[in-house]
Amino acid sequence: MFSMEAFQQEYETDTVDVAIRNRKFSFLVPKSLDRFVDPENVFNDFPLWAKIWEPSVILADYLASMPVNPEKSFLEIGSGLGLVGIVASSFGHKVTMTEYKHDALNFAKANAHINDCSNLKIMELDWNRPELEGTFDKIIGSEVIYMEKSFYPILRLFRTYLKEDGEILLAERPRRSSIEFFRQMSERFNVRAQKKIIRNGSDEIRVMMCSMTFKRM
Repeated sequence: MFSMEAFQQEYETDTVDVAIRNRKFSFLVPKSLDRFVDPENVFNDFPLWAKIWEPSVILADYLASMPVNPEKSFLEIGSGLGLVGIVASSFGHKVTMTEYKHDALNFAKANAHINDCSNLKIMELDWNRPELEGTFDKIIGSEVIYMEKSFYPILRLFRTYLKEDGEILLAERPRRSSIEFFRQMSERFNVRAQKKIIRNGSDEIRVMMCSMTFKRM
């Protein structure tokens, strides 16, 4: 069972505040990434989960604007610190948030706790050996498309956990890997994309908001 006291003893943290639809959320983030980085494998195992990424804010805002249907279930993959799932749950959606890394799961649980998300499910999910049960009306994720070797495991998650009439919602920056992923997925799914822009100081960050549904055979 998760213990906030044990979490605070184990991790040094900072707090990041995020406003979504006039509601403020607070997120604990690692004060330093050093303990999570393998110096012999920095580039292949960098702790991407340990930062709040702009596409997560875009997706969270989109979900917060959606009408709530208590019968509809959401599965979030690659939840990281938990921003998307926590915001969606706080606005009334029925969410199961998943991660694989032990530390990421701990931070997601801590952030759910401090944002009073008692109805949010947080579970471990290994993309290569998925053991989660059930199917979902929507699968959501942000900044989960980085390496081509993950394309098939992600596709398998979609096939396993998305209901036949369900929808996938992904927010990704338009990098080479994400564009290639959506190109490949368009062979099996109807893919619709919108360009979103988020401003961070003087920088403009472009984000693709993509909706995917199964093609009817």
